[in-house]
Amino acid sequence: MALLYNQLHELFNSIRRFHFPFEGEIEQIPMNGVYLIFEAGEKYWDWDRIVRVGTHTGNNQLRSRLYQHFLMQNKNRSIFRKNIGRCLLNKDNNPYLEKWDLDTTSSADKLKNGHLIDRDVENKYEILISNYIQENLSFSVFKVDSKEERIIWESRIISTLAAFQNVCPSKDWLGHSSPKEKIKKHGLWQVNELGNQQLNLNEFNKLKEVVLAGHH
Repeated sequence: MALLYNQLHELFNSIRRFHFPFEGEIEQIPMNGVYLIFEAGEKYWDWDRIVRVGTHTGNNQLRSRLYQHFLMQNKNRSIFRKNIGRCLLNKDNNPYLEKWDLDTTSSADKLKNGHLIDRDVENKYEILISNYIQENLSFSVFKVDSKEERIIWESRIISTLAAFQNVCPSKDWLGHSSPKEKIKKHGLWQVNELGNQQLNLNEFNKLKEVVLAGHH
């Protein structure tokens, strides 16, 4: 497992990296694909440590998915933003953490939860989340046009990273403040796909071909 963990980091540290703001580079981001996020201060040996893997379900939605993480101040559209917000609230010992998961996206949810939402607090933390993401995170992407293949690659990569026992987030990593045990345990900004089928060596070699095909 350590071998594949190393190889994933070597591979994704070797391809193009995008930083905010990436408007001038947006044409270099494929319409469909998988993204891997890195975080300032997070290292694995000499490599930048992968802290999140994600994709999208809708066709041609990779760019808009990345915008939802980096720019759209709406944690109900991005579980990644919601997880970072939980950490910021927890660090501040803010009791609003109890209400942070309340959703008002649908009409039914708005009716049920709207009166419990403090817009001032939500807006304050949405700005803090955006600042944190824009200042600390970068990402690499690789093109995958098929939705089914994107979801498989995402799941396999996440599960392979999560299975590695010796991951050591930095002592200052924000994820240490997460109320989600899985985030703290695995050093990844995710709680799903952690225990699914992992990559084998043949699959990794195929993945490497797919990734490098789009990064000549």
